[in-house]
Amino acid sequence: MAKVTIHEAKTHLSKLIARVEKGEEIVIARGHEPVARLSPINKAKPQRKAGAMKGKWPILPDAFFFDPLPEQELKQWEGSDDDPAR
Repeated sequence: MAKVTIHEAKTHLSKLIARVEKGEEIVIARGHEPVARLSPINKAKPQRKAGAMKGKWPILPDAFFFDPLPEQELKQWEGSDDDPAR
């Protein structure tokens, strides 16, 4: 956390705001006594890295995914089940 005087804050406000936008907190002091804090409204989001979760979970092959459905289940999905209870 950086500490600047009121005079520095007035002189370099746009530079301080740019630093705050990057996630830094800045304390503004009158002499040696802190009186205010500049902090980001929305915390900077961490940078996402492609492949960060690689190897965390095993990916099992879904060879059965494209296999045809059994006839009974297919009838249920299509709504043509000959169920007399309906």
